[in-house]
Amino acid sequence: MIYLASSSPRRAELLQQIGLDFEVLHVNIDESIYPEEKPADYVCRMARSKAESAVRDNAINSQSDTVIAADTIVSIDDKIIGKPGDQSQCRCILSQLSGRRHRVMSAVALFNRQKLDLKLSENLVWFRVIDDAEIADYCASGEPMDKAGAYGIQGRAAIFIKHLEGSYSSVMGLPLYETDQLMRQAGIKI
Repeated sequence: MIYLASSSPRRAELLQQIGLDFEVLHVNIDESIYPEEKPADYVCRMARSKAESAVRDNAINSQSDTVIAADTIVSIDDKIIGKPGDQSQCRCILSQLSGRRHRVMSAVALFNRQKLDLKLSENLVWFRVIDDAEIADYCASGEPMDKAGAYGIQGRAAIFIKHLEGSYSSVMGLPLYETDQLMRQAGIKI
């Protein structure tokens, strides 16, 4: 059995896109950032913690079941930009990203046969300049409220993206190339 340790509808959609049958497990972990923690270290720790929590807190057969867990963060100037708590934070985050390049990192962890492996996908995204009215309209739509960096590449914010260097699926929330690599290493065919 394959489990996705995530309540993200985007991650589920991406796994369905590649034809994977799976069940969703909801995990609850402490997502606090450690002092001086680098973005790459944080996103890897979150993906690993989600996988470990899913295995520990559910009836996972450690010999035959597989758990996929992932985390995605946005960073600018080596600082993690989280999900907005309200529309004011949403406007602030998008104003900060407007006209600039930022980094999106997604880590995917795969637990299989008592072994946990992890891969990191790093991507660069350039936003065009977004005016205040566009930012306000986008924030008011509700779309960015549950997303790292206050935007979803698969939604209305696609018009803000001038250039992407990396993986679309990774920016969306699950790096499919890296997921496939981990599954192949574990002997699992998609």
